[in-house]
Amino acid sequence: MPEPLRLEIPIDGDDELRALRGALLAARATELAEVQRRAQRHNLGYGTDSQRESVTDEVADRRRRWEMLDRLLTALESAVRDRG
Repeated sequence: MPEPLRLEIPIDGDDELRALRGALLAARATELAEVQRRAQRHNLGYGTDSQRESVTDEVADRRRRWEMLDRLLTALESAVRDRG
């Protein structure tokens, strides 16, 4: 089971909370677009075998980043609900 990481971020009102959520959503969308773009290049067979291996690693890294951003958004939404 993954070990939880606790973060505390000072938020000065609803505007900052919306800004943080928007920044995380934008970052998640960017990562997903990169995953899809690189996966498509790999599936279409662009580059040498070595380059395709590198793309496979990059896709895995980008997917991990996307998943972490998704977890951050879920935690943020949960914290907002708990805050009332």
